[in-house]
Amino acid sequence: MSGRPKSEKSKDTVKEPTIDLFKIISVDNDTTQVDTSLTIQKDYKFNYLRRDLFGLLPFANTGQTYNRLTEFRDFKSVIPKFGARARHYNFMESSDVYYYHVPTPLTELYFKTVPEQGQQLDAFFTVNTSERLNFSVAYKGVRALGRYRHILTSSGNFRTTLNYQTKNKRYRAKAHFISQDLLNEENGGLTDDAVGSYISKVPEFDDRSVLDVNFENAESTLYGKGFFLDHEYYLIGAQDTIQNKLFFSHRLDYSYKKFQYLQSAAANNILGESFQSTNLNDETRFRNLDNTFAVNFDNDVLGKLTGRAGYSFFDYWYDSVFVGEDGVAEDRLEGRLVNVGGSYDNYIGGFNLHGDVSFNFGDDFSGNHILASAGYQLDQNNYLNFGLKQSSRAPNLNFLLYQSNYVNYNWQNNFDNENAQSLFFELSAKMIAKFSGEITQIQNYTYFSLDYNAAVKPFQFGGDVRYYKVKAEREFSFGKFALDNTVLYQNVSDGADVLNLPELVTRNTFYYKDFWFDKALYLQTGLSLRYFSSYQMDAYDPVLAEFYVQNETEFGNYPVVDFFFNGKVDQARIFFKLENLNFLIDGNNNFSAPRYPHNDFMVRFGLVWNFFL
Repeated sequence: MSGRPKSEKSKDTVKEPTIDLFKIISVDNDTTQVDTSLTIQKDYKFNYLRRDLFGLLPFANTGQTYNRLTEFRDFKSVIPKFGARARHYNFMESSDVYYYHVPTPLTELYFKTVPEQGQQLDAFFTVNTSERLNFSVAYKGVRALGRYRHILTSSGNFRTTLNYQTKNKRYRAKAHFISQDLLNEENGGLTDDAVGSYISKVPEFDDRSVLDVNFENAESTLYGKGFFLDHEYYLIGAQDTIQNKLFFSHRLDYSYKKFQYLQSAAANNILGESFQSTNLNDETRFRNLDNTFAVNFDNDVLGKLTGRAGYSFFDYWYDSVFVGEDGVAEDRLEGRLVNVGGSYDNYIGGFNLHGDVSFNFGDDFSGNHILASAGYQLDQNNYLNFGLKQSSRAPNLNFLLYQSNYVNYNWQNNFDNENAQSLFFELSAKMIAKFSGEITQIQNYTYFSLDYNAAVKPFQFGGDVRYYKVKAEREFSFGKFALDNTVLYQNVSDGADVLNLPELVTRNTFYYKDFWFDKALYLQTGLSLRYFSSYQMDAYDPVLAEFYVQNETEFGNYPVVDFFFNGKVDQARIFFKLENLNFLIDGNNNFSAPRYPHNDFMVRFGLVWNFFL
């Protein structure tokens, strides 16, 4: 099969469309093109999430959760989130869906092996039935048994999209549908005796399946469905008009989620007393509707100005009311909110200016979001972008209300809004490095931790949490060799007891790159080292699917070395990796969270293959 896509036919020849005609369009209309190259960044993104995992520490099995090595704060959200955040890394929101415009049908296949008995596959197909109408359909599925007992993963993400515009380009519509179910067996981590054997590197336990775990009968599943529609009509100009555009837009975003925790028999010695001893079934449901209208004006002098107004509704509920010693916990939380906002973009005096504001009013869940930034081209090699972010919103809903068969996991709280402010910068200096950093302050920081009965509970910090972080990225090339470096330094100056982060996180990759076999094969091979300094790592709670703060034991301060051999033949990128290579030499007694071991040495391989028909 030819590596280049076929294209339009003429009387004399067959012209092949160039790769830049295969367009990928985000929810916010940012457009990129299909990229079939092989770079070191492609190696970083060759994983279950299909994105760079710097700042995340994976659990032992594919499809499990990730512990954070840095703070990922969402400043744009103005309504509280559902909860079960540890299960949301592979949950696709509307912003994770892309739309397409392609001259010929395009297929992409992703495959990668898993630690034990299973596979992961991401298959995607898109076609333009005409120049103005595009469809796509995709499915990502994972099934992996894992090396430890009772950590099975079985998940599926289905999505389909539509992208349409009229012949005069005055009307455009994007729509998608998503259906997801993400299941993990929950083993509660290693038992105390198993932790001791694991740390001591007892040879007989090199077979990880003989290590005892706390649960053998529990699983959690995050279900979700979503429908999204974004369309716009131009009164003046059209979609590809450069100057003077006036258009109306409407966005409808509906989602439904359910988190379910099942356990055939209660584990009272670990999780406390339960209301029933068998067939435990905790179910939390959530639905959300955002309906927004906007007026947009775009002029080459005045800039681009958008005004928005809309209505949001969410419903978070259980099937019963809980009556306990501390009072009554209701069965639902509802929010009905009117939202207004706007954005502004312009180029003035050499500065690229951007601003965005959003305000929610109504009920007990009012909030706001403010973003202002400015970018400036210092010279041909240096670009600076800086600004501020501010947000105020209610804590995630599982902090406010939760019900479970386990007595300790029932509460209703009236917490204040979390307020956060951040100053940030990005400096792209081609001759030195790419730098980014931020200083963040948070009031009413909300977190999970252990209470005096050693039960996981939600808390709200009375003081301010303050932290800063600086990241530097640079690749050095030496002919056919390269050294790619990413270094993150961060420090929590206030609130270190409630926000635990390592001070130093690094990734350094030394590799060789060249064409072989008369340029039929392009390859990259080398070693990648990852490291983070010791810190009091958050622990994982399987009932909530949340991480909680622990301040007793430090983890980290160990390197992880991978050897990789990647190649590109035509439009296929082939990846081969020896993961955690140093553990093969020295053994492994490291953790991804308290009681949850880091993965051992593994041989992994897979590919990403694009087909242009």
